[in-house]
Amino acid sequence: MKGQAVSSGKIQFILLVLLVLFSPLAIDIYLPALSLISETFHVEQSLAKSTISLFLFSMGIGQIFAGPLADKYGRRAVAIAGVGIYAMSALLAWSAQSMELMLLSRLTQGLGACATSVAAFATVRDLFGPQKSGRIISYLNGAICFIPALAPILGSWLTQTFGWRANFCFMTIFAVSVWSFLWLYMKETAPCLSKAPVFKFQRYWDVIRNPMFLFHAILCQMAMAVVLAYVTCAPFVLMGDMGISMGNFTNWFAINAIVNILACLFVPRLMDWCGVRFVLVLGVVTLLVAGVMLLALYDGTTPIRFMVPIFVSSVGFASILGAAAGKALEPFGDKAGTAAAMLGLLQMSGSGFLVWMMQSVIIEPQFLIATIMFMTGPALFILLSKTGQTWYLRSLQT
Repeated sequence: MKGQAVSSGKIQFILLVLLVLFSPLAIDIYLPALSLISETFHVEQSLAKSTISLFLFSMGIGQIFAGPLADKYGRRAVAIAGVGIYAMSALLAWSAQSMELMLLSRLTQGLGACATSVAAFATVRDLFGPQKSGRIISYLNGAICFIPALAPILGSWLTQTFGWRANFCFMTIFAVSVWSFLWLYMKETAPCLSKAPVFKFQRYWDVIRNPMFLFHAILCQMAMAVVLAYVTCAPFVLMGDMGISMGNFTNWFAINAIVNILACLFVPRLMDWCGVRFVLVLGVVTLLVAGVMLLALYDGTTPIRFMVPIFVSSVGFASILGAAAGKALEPFGDKAGTAAAMLGLLQMSGSGFLVWMMQSVIIEPQFLIATIMFMTGPALFILLSKTGQTWYLRSLQT
């Protein structure tokens, strides 16, 4: 019986890993093809880049609905529905004959991805409780980071061999395969399904008004904004301005992903040794250092001067995201789905809106990315304050 329980636990963890891969896969695999998409539909590169921003915005907004649905009908049902929507949207993108249809497909695909994300993180809270969730989320983030390492390489090969549409064909096949595994093996983990109305303002308000949640969710938002700014700028900086090849671009992207993976795998150990608060302070300080480095080193011609500060920022991102996400979900049990949804809303839509606003004001990529890094700085005042310290002392005592 014990062996069966361990085996079942491993299967559930594998399913969680698969669920969190949908969002990064929908972004990173077709990054090398952005320029070709703009050429195919005869649109500006900025409109091609908006397929990423629109996906993230939709993914964030959709979580307002996916969270309560996960509490009402269960994590399994929401996960299966989300993967199905994702597959159909990827198929629409593959067959799109106009930019309008492409944008519509990305909007819908974001809704599917948001459901998989909410189901995954709510399940983490169900299975591992408030204290271990941060560590598990950090490991999941490490798994997520394999996508930026591998997807651009795969996307580059698919694009060069079969054309840019092959990337969306691959997403469809991946989604259909995962949907089959979910149907066969995913178990419901919700402690009790909510009997309250699905969409009730009080459920959201109970989450948002919690200061521990709000602070850590905003930290996640700022960390994600740094990554989004890099992801949207990197193809045009490295391949456009600096003129490096698609292959070299994917190499740089993969190196950064490896740095991220190693950091995400190390962060849980660091939380065990030094505590969540230390890891968050380290993450914020690292982002500030990376911002200074980016402004000091960037020359617009040498890839390494652009990427080394990005490597440093990846350590800060990994430190913040795992620790802060787990801490944001800590106060909630029966509302884990709603809490995961509100966290996703701030993390995805919030970061997407912030980057979009900043891009309209700051054109130079190094100033854009560095400015967002510097915006995490005020969090240090809260982390070092007496109020902030009580959050982490409480965790050590429980």
